[in-house]
Amino acid sequence: MNANPRPGVASPCVNVCRMDETSGWCLGCRRTLEEIAQWSVMDDGAKLAVWGQLRRRRATRMPPNAPAEPGAPA
Repeated sequence: MNANPRPGVASPCVNVCRMDETSGWCLGCRRTLEEIAQWSVMDDGAKLAVWGQLRRRRATRMPPNAPAEPGAPA
């Protein structure tokens, strides 16, 4: 057993949990309800794919007071 397992992909949650009715995205992290619900069972590849979608979503539609993207994997 590995004593120092590699940490998993960080959650994009920023504790601003309100859904936008038009887009269906969380106003804080920009995930869909399905992405939020599935996060804990996704493998790292799926989580990184969601992070990629979030970057595109933020570039497409970013309200002026939306939180930044803390903890985004490089």
